Amino acid sequence: MKFRLFLCLLFAFTAISSFAQSGSKEQLAMQYYNSGEFDKATELFEELYQANPNTFFYNYLLQSCLQGKDYKKAEKIVKKAASQGAKSLKYTVDLGYVYENGGEHNKAQKQYEEAVQKLPNSMQIISDVAQQFISHSKFDFAIRTYQKGRELLKEPLGFTNELAQLYERTGNYAEMMNEYIILVENQEDALPTVEIYLQYSLADDPTGKKAEAFKELILKKTQKQPEVRLYSDLLMWYSLQQKDFEMAFIQAKAMDKRFKEEGKTVFEIAQICMQNQSYDVAVQAYKYILSKGKDNIFYTESEIGSLDARFLQLKKDYKLNPKDLETLNQDYIKTLNELGQTPQTVVLMNNFAHLKAFYLHDMPGAIKVLEDAVEVPGLSKNILADCKLELGDILLLDGKPWDASLQYSQVEKSLKNDAEGAMAKFKNAKLSYYIGEFEWASSQLNVLRASTSKLIANDAMELSLLISDNMEQEDSTYKALTIYAKADLLVYQNHYEDALITLDSVRIVGGLSHPIYDEVLYKKAQIKCLQGKFRDAEELLKNLVTMYPYDILADDALYLLAKLNEEQFKNNLQAMEYYEKIFTDYPSSLYATEARKKFRQLRGDK
Repeated sequence: MKFRLFLCLLFAFTAISSFAQSGSKEQLAMQYYNSGEFDKATELFEELYQANPNTFFYNYLLQSCLQGKDYKKAEKIVKKAASQGAKSLKYTVDLGYVYENGGEHNKAQKQYEEAVQKLPNSMQIISDVAQQFISHSKFDFAIRTYQKGRELLKEPLGFTNELAQLYERTGNYAEMMNEYIILVENQEDALPTVEIYLQYSLADDPTGKKAEAFKELILKKTQKQPEVRLYSDLLMWYSLQQKDFEMAFIQAKAMDKRFKEEGKTVFEIAQICMQNQSYDVAVQAYKYILSKGKDNIFYTESEIGSLDARFLQLKKDYKLNPKDLETLNQDYIKTLNELGQTPQTVVLMNNFAHLKAFYLHDMPGAIKVLEDAVEVPGLSKNILADCKLELGDILLLDGKPWDASLQYSQVEKSLKNDAEGAMAKFKNAKLSYYIGEFEWASSQLNVLRASTSKLIANDAMELSLLISDNMEQEDSTYKALTIYAKADLLVYQNHYEDALITLDSVRIVGGLSHPIYDEVLYKKAQIKCLQGKFRDAEELLKNLVTMYPYDILADDALYLLAKLNEEQFKNNLQAMEYYEKIFTDYPSSLYATEARKKFRQLRGDK
């Protein structure tokens, strides 16, 4: 019994010792390989491979020989491995690779050809051989391997993803796209998967050649077979990926007429345009549906959507035409008279009240619309909260901060765990900031920085930083910040000239060295934009970038400068300079990605 135990312990000790020696030898071999001492690495990997002939040791042994230019030894290793009962054609590929590294290109080609020609009717071996070619960067032979595999297996759709990826790798984008299209032509249930592959691929397309290859192929297919719905769907999908909403709308209209959809796809495109703030195209799409008449199933939603889109576009624009405002006002009245006051039209009433208060300066009319809205039976808590939030905004606009706070507090209390509750809390915190209660505002904003709503969290962080960065420790009255907050409220209330005068007084209190002065310049530039004085805004923004290149608003100023030059001054070259400066000098900016994209668009990249 004792002797048997002794033998077991001896065997275990020997095994552990052998494993430890093997492990340390492997580490040493890797160390030699990584440091470029390939002769020493070859010697150790050969010992390891003889003791344990696995793929890992074989590959490193072969690479050590090739890196050390010992091609004869490499040839012997491959031939010996192939002769030891291994039937895999990978050794044929490896032998060709050895010859190629040794400069024997004809012999290498012969080995590669042999590997392809001798392929058996086995998916596993075909895949292994193709992968071996890929590991040696012999992509053309890998493509031929998969193509031969299709013939042998009698599967014309076999290895589609593998071939598509190889075509992409070799820059043959036309064939890459052809592979995917052939797949979905034969297996429509593969469409979602193919769209995911293409989405990732088109996202990494700096030259635009992939997108061009896809578009060209689908256009040809659509023109040749317009009755095939698949091609139309793919073309529209492509347009949306490229954010070419105008093209998507045109395609949706064509599909609507061709396939008798009664506006279904056009309505979906309108909603996508709304989500992406492409309001002008959304309006076109809704108008197309409205032209079908009141019997159309999407008519009411499109009437509401059209007004929403025009309203949101209005909020984006700097220059407002009084005639357009009155037209929109009359259209709201007409639509609400036609559709009535229902839970579905309360959103319209909410926006109508905003239009009346903030653009037509009709406070009593705005409040009356909201009072009617909250009386509509069957409203959800969230819709009711939206109306109260809008009422609070209008009361603040009308110079009644405490009445506004009451509305916000009611929403915050009733929906504390919802987005509306968080928004109410933010509006109350901002109101406290407006009236100079900075410590209280700051404490509330710090809570909101963890909000599940990204928009609220970002806004809370931005305002919190503004307050904390400008609360002077030596001045408990926070004079400069108080003046700035007052001006901010005046801007909210559309009193632009009063706001500019107020901002000028910040310089008297704090001087140019005060940390809030870059915010002052930026706020004045925003006011000038709202007044349509874009050249004045440009000058202020240039001063900000020159005086405060390392402050938090420098990239904001550059982005606004770029937008002004692109959209107002039509100076694309100057806009490109500003966009380029953002992603080169401020690579961590939130605007960096968009700036790079805009720069390429203005440069004319496809």
